Amino acid sequence: MTSTPVARARSLLFVPAGRPERFGKALDSGADCVILDLEDAVPMDQKEAARDQLAGRLPGFSQQQLARTLVRINAADTSWHADDLRLLAEWTSRGLAGVMVPKADAAQVLNAIAASLGPSATLVPLVESLAGLDAADRLASASQVARLAFGHLDFQLDLGMRCGVNELELMPVRFALVAASRRALLQAPIDGVTTDTGNSERLQADTQRARGLGYGAKLCIHPAQVAAVNEAFSPSPNEVEWARRVLAAAQANEGRAFSLDGRMVDLPVIRLAQQTLEQALAIQ
Repeated sequence: MTSTPVARARSLLFVPAGRPERFGKALDSGADCVILDLEDAVPMDQKEAARDQLAGRLPGFSQQQLARTLVRINAADTSWHADDLRLLAEWTSRGLAGVMVPKADAAQVLNAIAASLGPSATLVPLVESLAGLDAADRLASASQVARLAFGHLDFQLDLGMRCGVNELELMPVRFALVAASRRALLQAPIDGVTTDTGNSERLQADTQRARGLGYGAKLCIHPAQVAAVNEAFSPSPNEVEWARRVLAAAQANEGRAFSLDGRMVDLPVIRLAQQTLEQALAIQ
């Protein structure tokens, strides 16, 4: 598993590529990564203009900012895809993190994108269809893929679903992406957006559900969502303190099972404590 900003990210904030005046605010929002969006956030008649605006602003990014930046390109079956790749091939060689690939459903497409962008580019396939779900293991194992992401709104559209507010209908799909990520030894996947940007309770419920299922990050569509998402996908102070106590007691017991706060602690619990401290250190 890699340790790039994309791999460690808890929050990934979308910004329309056609709104370059918002790039700086997004980079300063506290989001671990930003996604400059050439796809859904740009009307069809403005694609070329948005790409030109992006090309004009990228030279002003620092190396640290480039390393935190993905670009959501247009899908491989569109007329804009090839021009997106031509622009970004230059920038991935200069430090841009890579691309988010929408409508991902074929590993060969991801392999071709990786070949076009060069070996330093990170790919984040966005699973948005039944075909993408069926190909999840192949997508996760494709060249230069760092993480899977779930585009749950398009997924519902593809299958004609009408999910309730808690999206219980999508639980098996979310789990399938966690399982595919684990089989490919990828970092935990990235959950989809919460569209109600003014509803903090909905955001909290969505992030708690995602973390409980094994997700490690979430897509954001407004800077106001970033802090809550970062907090939800970070070990809490109580969790960190618990992990330290577990590891200290494990060392004192020299590998034997023991009791802490009335609960048995054995190897799986010790490994969870180690993982908790590793996550805490990674975000410092």
